[in-house]
Amino acid sequence: MKLTAQTDYALRMLMFLTTQEGSQKIDNIARTYGISKNHLMKVAQRLVSAGFVVSQRGRGGGLTLARDPGEINVGAVVRAMETTDQFVECQMRSDNSCILTPVCGLKPVLADAVEAFLSHLDKFTLADISRNRRDFARIFDLQNT
Repeated sequence: MKLTAQTDYALRMLMFLTTQEGSQKIDNIARTYGISKNHLMKVAQRLVSAGFVVSQRGRGGGLTLARDPGEINVGAVVRAMETTDQFVECQMRSDNSCILTPVCGLKPVLADAVEAFLSHLDKFTLADISRNRRDFARIFDLQNT
């Protein structure tokens, strides 16, 4: 299974916000990771809509976490960013042209695998994956010099 770029960027953005002090500008996050500002703006909008990030407009504005990093579940972030119920064609009701669908046993096996993957991610919070804030800060500082 491969996560989409948006999910990857969402997790990176959340780790950045976890390890930095105060409100952060999208420009700064984009520059740090070498990612398009436009892509990150779309990701930020989705994270705001899902309740993981708060966005403030204006001169002193920027992005901050909506909750403590220990309360933001990695599995919940992935579910908010990914379409996990359409892993293969047979799971797509409208675009399914597979002739095996009525008799195939692969669909439930894959659905169980995706659920096991997400259940594993549910065991971790943003705080768990961003534990050593000093190391993160040092890497981010090196990128911005």
